[in-house]
Amino acid sequence: MKDTTPKEKMLKKIRKALLDKRDNPYPNLEDTPLYEPYTDHIDLLFAEQLTAVAGNFVFCEDQIQVIENLLHLAEEKGWRKLYCWEPQIQALLTTYEFPHYSTETDFLNAEVGITACEALVARNGSVFISNGNLAGRRLSIYPHVHIVIAYTSQLVLDLKDAFQLIKKKYPESIPTMISNITGPSRTADIEKTLVLGAHGPKELYVFLLEG
Repeated sequence: MKDTTPKEKMLKKIRKALLDKRDNPYPNLEDTPLYEPYTDHIDLLFAEQLTAVAGNFVFCEDQIQVIENLLHLAEEKGWRKLYCWEPQIQALLTTYEFPHYSTETDFLNAEVGITACEALVARNGSVFISNGNLAGRRLSIYPHVHIVIAYTSQLVLDLKDAFQLIKKKYPESIPTMISNITGPSRTADIEKTLVLGAHGPKELYVFLLEG
């Protein structure tokens, strides 16, 4: 009889371990908080964390301030091709006669994509988006600049809270694409030099409105 190989010995141990029923040593692991409780204003935490990852935070008291800030940025940056495909944001832009593209016309030359989001995660300054909105994924990743218009009601502390918001919003069918954006696109693959905009927008702006 040939000797038992190391592989066979290992498989035998695995089979034995699977047959031995043991209690879970960490039954409450998923319910254990990862961080200390946070009791301060999460909008401030989000702004700090977004800025730390090279994002831009803009607080707006009302819709007029949204338009004023957009006009200021467009003039300062020289933006001319701003795209928005979501009806609620289009209605806001149209009300104040802010020029924008509402279709895919000349999309290859798009400079700015304006979208809504599913949630804002304060703990790491992230923006949750999905293909549940009409902007899909292209409008948040193709133009060099991504502007998110969000509301304080979408602010949550952690990732798990963001997923709860999405489950509540889409009880019948979760979107097939959910993306967590943390700052502008970046890579350090080439000579370990950080480059922004390598695989997506070079700039990310979050306009936060009360609501």
